[in-house]
Amino acid sequence: MTTTALDLLFTLVEARAFIDRDIAALAAGTAGAVRIPGFLAAADCACAVEAIENLPVVTYAPERVTVKISRFGPALNDYRAPKGGVDADRYWQATDESRAIWTRSGLRPDPLAVSLECLGRAWGAAISPATIGGRAAFGGTLREINEGALVHFDEVEREHPKALFDQAITAQLAFNVWITVPSSGGKTRLWRRRWHPTDEAHREAYGYRRDVVDGHQELRLPPRLGEALLFNPANFHAVEPNPGDRRVAFAFFLGLPSTGHLAYWS
Repeated sequence: MTTTALDLLFTLVEARAFIDRDIAALAAGTAGAVRIPGFLAAADCACAVEAIENLPVVTYAPERVTVKISRFGPALNDYRAPKGGVDADRYWQATDESRAIWTRSGLRPDPLAVSLECLGRAWGAAISPATIGGRAAFGGTLREINEGALVHFDEVEREHPKALFDQAITAQLAFNVWITVPSSGGKTRLWRRRWHPTDEAHREAYGYRRDVVDGHQELRLPPRLGEALLFNPANFHAVEPNPGDRRVAFAFFLGLPSTGHLAYWS
């Protein structure tokens, strides 16, 4: 197997806090990933784990995602309409119900609110939800991935080419903060490799066979309790299985619209 030449900028940045320069570098493709150890205190993670036990958790649509990935809160791709966009009746009902349930949970501190506040402070402006027809999309899905995830990419402007959001998203980032982690496995694998039309020959269910990234530069990122991770999901990425333990994170996408004001969704 031949390995492509190394991009010296495709590296992991480990920092004490997010800064605007690192966010911009991820959006521009001049960094691999940014992680912040201890972003949430262990005690706050324990409170969050206790709170989520009472949430109504479902799995991603099995006809689209072939492994079991549990979630609380709607994810846009599970509500796609046959002719594009989202199935408005189902999506907005799920959004309203999830927000009400989360508010009743009364979790303090709220990991989602903490994350958005810190990212907004780093960027220099508050982060707002992405909107669809003026309505705020849901952001801050809780996800439990124990069986792993296939190689795939996330890019809303490609997945929804009819301009799903009111905002024109020019770059997309993925945010995760882990509230419980496995003792082994569960690594996020990130490749310096973006989708090309010929990759459809490697399609497997919602993702792609592993050979689509053979020989490409890679970062392997084990989850750590309370750690926050930010990366550009237009790069192919996957999750390794983790036997026996739980891998649970709050997750959302962060978009840089043409206005420069960050927006988020799940």
